[in-house]
Amino acid sequence: MLFNSLSFFVFLAIVLVLYYSPIFKWQQKKFMLLMASYLFYAMWNPPLVILLWISTMVDWTAGKKLAVLTDQKKRKLWLLLSLAVNLGFLGFFKYGDFLLENFTNLVNAIGINFEAKPMDIILPMGISFYTFQTMSYTIDMYNRKTERARTFLDFALYVTFFPQLVAGPIVRAKELVTQFYEPKKATMNQFLWGAFLLTIGLFQKVVMADTLLSSSADTVFGAKDILHATDAWMGTLAFSGQIFFDFAGYSTCAIGIALMLGIVLPDNFKYPYAAIGFSDLWKRWHISLSSWLRDYLYIPLGGNRHGIVRLYIALMLTMLLGGLWHGAAWTFVIWGALHGLYLVIERQFRGKVNVKTVGIQGILLALLTYTCVNITWVFFRAREFSTAKNMITSMFFMNDEGTKVLQTFEVIKVGVVITILFICHWIMRNTSMKEVSKKTSPVVLGVFWAILVFLILISQGSGEQFIYFQF
Repeated sequence: MLFNSLSFFVFLAIVLVLYYSPIFKWQQKKFMLLMASYLFYAMWNPPLVILLWISTMVDWTAGKKLAVLTDQKKRKLWLLLSLAVNLGFLGFFKYGDFLLENFTNLVNAIGINFEAKPMDIILPMGISFYTFQTMSYTIDMYNRKTERARTFLDFALYVTFFPQLVAGPIVRAKELVTQFYEPKKATMNQFLWGAFLLTIGLFQKVVMADTLLSSSADTVFGAKDILHATDAWMGTLAFSGQIFFDFAGYSTCAIGIALMLGIVLPDNFKYPYAAIGFSDLWKRWHISLSSWLRDYLYIPLGGNRHGIVRLYIALMLTMLLGGLWHGAAWTFVIWGALHGLYLVIERQFRGKVNVKTVGIQGILLALLTYTCVNITWVFFRAREFSTAKNMITSMFFMNDEGTKVLQTFEVIKVGVVITILFICHWIMRNTSMKEVSKKTSPVVLGVFWAILVFLILISQGSGEQFIYFQF
């Protein structure tokens, strides 16, 4: 079920009516939310709900044991069970065909004739998100950084809460499960702000990502010929805008829907294309994943506590695995490696260069960061290395005059949209929509909201699923 579908709004209306019905007690409302969450997920593929149940049962049991056991060996075994089940599911369903394909290539390369049929495994929607979320619970329980969920219902709802189930934010137990302990009811201001955020998120997805940018990105990355530099850059810029509006749009929808229920989810994006440097970028882009990788991978690998070489190794491994988290392809690994390399280079210059984050110098540094980000997006979007190679060589004028596949109107459209996007991110980099709304007249906000709804209704978006559903 997609947020940008009529069926979802019927679903949401029914959930809200039941949730705010005075005839149900809080326990019954939580059970209703749990059933609604299972229904929401089952609309894609009902049997895959079984994976959610197994993950929930295993991590609930592991959490109970970790809360009472004192024997460190037994505690470690329960943690390993949780990690084995969750990573096992992730490894099989997401990386099974990838591993088989690479194993086949390896044995053929050393002279062994071997051919295996692809397993054609169905990728469960959102498996990367909910496995990371449940693992964070058992890891925190093992490290005694969180308390055990009070009831199985609270924990099950934490795992499956439908607004953020499929594409995040990846929420820690102490941020979400504790909110289920007491009755929650949105105030009128919370409900209206949540509805406004839902509208903003849909506008980002339906109008900006699908209607204005997706066709240009698809045309460029789907081209078979060597492209002209202008088209290569415009297609990459279009994708950079598309993926931001698509993913930030989902997160904004999720935060808004949860707030309409009186539940608060953390921000997942803070105007990332105004970042100055890559440490700043990862504090602004997919914040729930970057903080997860920091806390459960980078710091356990040593972080910055064991010298500069160990720090660089930890950075590279974290970003390589972060790239692989996004997809079972070597292009994603290259994407992660580039981000790791950028972070290493940034570390080398830290403290040696006086960086100003305001004025013209700040803008130029943000543009440099954004340009480097776009180079990485080529590998993220390209399906094959050959496509990525052709795109990169065209972008850096290393090919002879290439083919133009974008019409002049599309080039102008992408250029205008991305310019406005960058300017908005720069203006908003140190504030938030909430702060701006407090300084804005309610009449102006109402007119702006009405315009957003109108544009959503008349847009010609394709109604496709969110990009991050495939991760």
